[in-house]
Amino acid sequence: MRVQASARVWTGVWLVLLAVMHVVALFAVWRLALHTETGQWLDTVALTGNQIGQDRIDEPVDRVLNAVSVVSLLAATAMIGFIALLRRRIALAVTATALIVGANVTTQLLKYGLARPDYGIDPERAAVGNSLPSGHACVAASVAVALVLVLPRKVRVLGAFLGAGYAAVNGVATLSAGWHRPSDAVAAFLVVGAWAAAGGLLLLLTQREQAQVEPADAHRGAALVLGVAGLVAIIVSAVALAWLDGQPTEPVRELARRPLFVGYAGSAAGIVGTMGVVMALVLASVHRLVPRVKG
Repeated sequence: MRVQASARVWTGVWLVLLAVMHVVALFAVWRLALHTETGQWLDTVALTGNQIGQDRIDEPVDRVLNAVSVVSLLAATAMIGFIALLRRRIALAVTATALIVGANVTTQLLKYGLARPDYGIDPERAAVGNSLPSGHACVAASVAVALVLVLPRKVRVLGAFLGAGYAAVNGVATLSAGWHRPSDAVAAFLVVGAWAAAGGLLLLLTQREQAQVEPADAHRGAALVLGVAGLVAIIVSAVALAWLDGQPTEPVRELARRPLFVGYAGSAAGIVGTMGVVMALVLASVHRLVPRVKG
């Protein structure tokens, strides 16, 4: 059916709400993780807990992280733009590229622009300073989301699941390797989500009056599966971290194996859950932004 003006307006309102929601969530993560002793302590517990069983996962983690580089990012961006151009969607190619570039530039600006107060909780990494958001997690998530935008509807769901899985694995890998705190990966995914909503607004503004949206392209079932799974993982993370926060506060290096494992596993669940929800929101909206017939 042809996209009516009222439907386009409501889609625009929805995208603005999504952008605001991601920015507010990003602000909350920044405030808690960097500017509260509790947040810094939880992050440090999770990062220290990565040592449990690290010997067995070192090699696959290194492979995942080493695959992310400037060269691979440029290659992925070029491939995504090429797919859009093959479909004769110039606006889509520009938007997907802008999403990747914008999200990664924003991540780097935040990483080097934000300050991390030293509360004496993690003296070993105090000299490193702020590491939020994670550049590796942002690269993986931005490429995954942009790919879902440009893929044809018949393979879009498969791309969404594979992309979300790839980004989530990268986010957890940064924690497992000790490169990033869990809040860094969560923040990176929220940056990508905000840019995805902004990109959606750009696609909406360039959409022609003759554009046709088919309800069958909504992928509601797949989006629901991703969203529910993501929310469950976030709830598991919240319960784990709430239990950990209820334990006696002591220097992280003096904690027993159990709280370290709960901190690590709970934070990993939060990383996975955040990416699942971000991708679910993209998948639920993309059929209205990239209509079957562009006009």
